[in-house]
Amino acid sequence: MPVDYTQLHDPNAEYTMRDLSAGTMGVRAKRGGGRDVEITDVQTTMVDGNFPWTLVRVYTDAGIVGTGEAYWGAGVPEVIERMTPFVVGENPLDLDRLYEHLVQKMSGEGSIEGTVVTAISGIEIALHDLAGKILEVPAYQLLGGKYRDEVRVYCDCHAGEEADPEANADEAERVVEELGYDALKFDLDVPSGHEKDKANRHLRNAEIDHKAEIVRAVTERLDGRADAAFDCHWSFSGGSAKRIARAVEDYDVWWLEDPVPPENHDVQREVSQSTTVPITAGENVYRKHGHRRLLEEQAVDVIAPDLPKVGGMRETRKIADMADTYYVPVAMHNVSSPVATMASAHVGAAIPNSLAVEYHSYQLGWWEDLVEETVIEDGSIDVPEKPGLGLTLDLDAVEAHMIDGEELFDEA
Repeated sequence: MPVDYTQLHDPNAEYTMRDLSAGTMGVRAKRGGGRDVEITDVQTTMVDGNFPWTLVRVYTDAGIVGTGEAYWGAGVPEVIERMTPFVVGENPLDLDRLYEHLVQKMSGEGSIEGTVVTAISGIEIALHDLAGKILEVPAYQLLGGKYRDEVRVYCDCHAGEEADPEANADEAERVVEELGYDALKFDLDVPSGHEKDKANRHLRNAEIDHKAEIVRAVTERLDGRADAAFDCHWSFSGGSAKRIARAVEDYDVWWLEDPVPPENHDVQREVSQSTTVPITAGENVYRKHGHRRLLEEQAVDVIAPDLPKVGGMRETRKIADMADTYYVPVAMHNVSSPVATMASAHVGAAIPNSLAVEYHSYQLGWWEDLVEETVIEDGSIDVPEKPGLGLTLDLDAVEAHMIDGEELFDEA
């Protein structure tokens, strides 16, 4: 028999202060106006996209359902199942308290970072969709209102022959001319043919020259028609990262992303402050606490939280507010389905320092089939005025692309 994760118990949580439920907090007042709603269930379905996306649904006794998404990865559905009893019976409109309630209840199981935060993020996004539907307002309204009607999208590009500078330049030109994007990103942590030892993170001169050649080929081909960022996927030593940055300083680089591993903020700061090339990081740290040092120590020029990984919509808003005090723009990392992509767009509409939202599935022909609405058009997302996230899942498409062995969640 499969494990029933809802029945796991934490003996410490039974007598400590780690419970912010409505009963514990004394939240009992009648709300009226159709706002007395209770959560009845939480369900997940994993979709086999270019990443294994975990879609999340929160059900209520009012028959209204909210849809969210957690960052991809193993173990997330089980953690969401584990947390379901903590939110059943709760009012979904208490967004902040329910987020903190889950963080506190799961603190013994790792809600500082990692899979637990990712699972909480999926529920939190679904709660925003649900709350917007209950109140009949779009999700951005729950975050303070709009700065913009549309949010810029940058396309994460893959040339096929990733190590060939001219192949990358060809793809950059194609994506701009045929697909209509004016913001792109390419990978620099690709084989150069000069590697001696992948474990030590050190780059030889020939490897530096190869990465600089990719940057040169892409930026010169674009010739100002689009912004171009370059991702290193936390692959290099501090010294090698500084050398890459110096080698591309004369080119029109939008930003250089994650040049060093995320654990040591001191090295991240040193790399950022050693170059005039804008440096971006953030996808591998969690919650506002994880982003604090990056911002306080001015270790990044652009911050890049991943919304369905970092804690959800309100947590991303809090990170953006903190970034704004340091005049740092936000470029949301995003490898999600249309659900979390649209959640990122709602946050991007609601914060002053939004730069762009990533799109990582342009080569997946059925990405937008998962929802009934158009999501990305001409390199941007029009933020919906419909309640919640403004998306309608196509359950037939979801079922057609589920992970083998997965079950479809219930209809709304």
